[in-house]
Amino acid sequence: MSNIITQRWLLNRRHFLRGIGAAVALPLLDCMRPMSALGAEAASKPRRSVFVYIPNGVNVLTWQITKAGRDYELSAPLRPLEKHRSNMTPISGLHHPGGVGTAHVCADLWLTGAKLSQEGGSYRNSVSCDQLMAEVTSKQTRFSSLELSISAGTGQPGNSTTLSWSRDGVPLPAEDNPRTVFNRLFGEETGGVESQRRRLNRRHGVLDAVLDDARSLRGTLGTEDRSKLDEYLNAVREVEVRTERLDSWLTVPKPKLEPSVSEHFQRNVSRTQAGEYYRTMYDLIVLALRTDMTRVISYMSGTEGNGLAIPEIGISQSRHELSHHNGDPEVMARLSKSDAFITEQFAYFLDQLTAVKDGEDTLLDRTMVLFGSGMSYGHSHGNANLPTILAGGRGLGFKHGQHIDYNLPKVNAYDLSNASAHYNLCHKPVDDKARMSNLLLTLLQKMEVNSEKFVDSLGPVSELI
Repeated sequence: MSNIITQRWLLNRRHFLRGIGAAVALPLLDCMRPMSALGAEAASKPRRSVFVYIPNGVNVLTWQITKAGRDYELSAPLRPLEKHRSNMTPISGLHHPGGVGTAHVCADLWLTGAKLSQEGGSYRNSVSCDQLMAEVTSKQTRFSSLELSISAGTGQPGNSTTLSWSRDGVPLPAEDNPRTVFNRLFGEETGGVESQRRRLNRRHGVLDAVLDDARSLRGTLGTEDRSKLDEYLNAVREVEVRTERLDSWLTVPKPKLEPSVSEHFQRNVSRTQAGEYYRTMYDLIVLALRTDMTRVISYMSGTEGNGLAIPEIGISQSRHELSHHNGDPEVMARLSKSDAFITEQFAYFLDQLTAVKDGEDTLLDRTMVLFGSGMSYGHSHGNANLPTILAGGRGLGFKHGQHIDYNLPKVNAYDLSNASAHYNLCHKPVDDKARMSNLLLTLLQKMEVNSEKFVDSLGPVSELI
């Protein structure tokens, strides 16, 4: 009984890994977790989700797949994904009803579906679906979620550097440096466990004092001020929950990695080598998933105002510059080339997820990956007919292998030679019921979030399940 109370039965993960000589840590086992970190669902197979954002839309004239069903042909920029055809579903015709006609806030809306309104000079958003998933999976992982970007910080609405928003519509900071993220996930705690615990205890004390003062103040405020104070208190409580999570995991050793693995992430990867930068970020995501440090990750591969140039293939402009092509054939050709490059990096990511075994499945089988943008036609900020691909998650119950198209048959056929007509599809939805929130609801349910509705959803996407 004393061993159970003190948890001396916990397996030392570093000793275990040295014993088998693994090059990279195994997924966290139940016997490696403290009781406080285990949820009732611990015995079930992991369910994971990754969200990858493309900034500024795409060249819709070359991206568009023109045939629905299983015998579709991938468009030129999407051909790097051909080998993953059986594990993915391209979807055309989706839109966010609350976002149609909205300009540079497409990234803000992508995972929230909120109708952004301006109040007192600032935008209000709502909770993103990845954070609802993180609430379910966080009981079983050291980090509830991981937010990555190519620009550090949270940014401002309209040029956010994050896809993730709290329940109070507050943007969650995203990190852009692979080395910083790696050290946060796998580095030693500064000063050791006891020093870290003292810091956490001090944070607890500050939070308690803030909450006590705020509760005393609340009774003296008017309705509007009380509402603002409640939002602030919710944010403080979120910090408190994260602090408690950190404390509960302090006695669990982080995975011990081989020096070659650590060295890969200790390099300073220049953004002027866009491909190497993208692949390093994708490698980091795979490592975080396979070691079960987290099960929910969002990654902005570029912001609406700061998509990487790709000098290694002769593209010196940012995606924002390319997207505002004004019909110039040469600029549009470079945008298509950029689309294909980004797709190629995404195909690399799917390769890595496929190569990792997760029990009898692959890591891709247990991970659903949403790849797309909150904007379609970047030149005039069209945000209907969103470029969208769902990959992976067969082990979660998804079925793949077809192109789902909500534009057809209402549009008899695509005429990509008529640019104006196709651009119109990217501004005005063909099918109002084809909502991005329907897809997000489907993903939420597959991550076992108890929800029958998400924002303006009408129901899950039946073709996927």
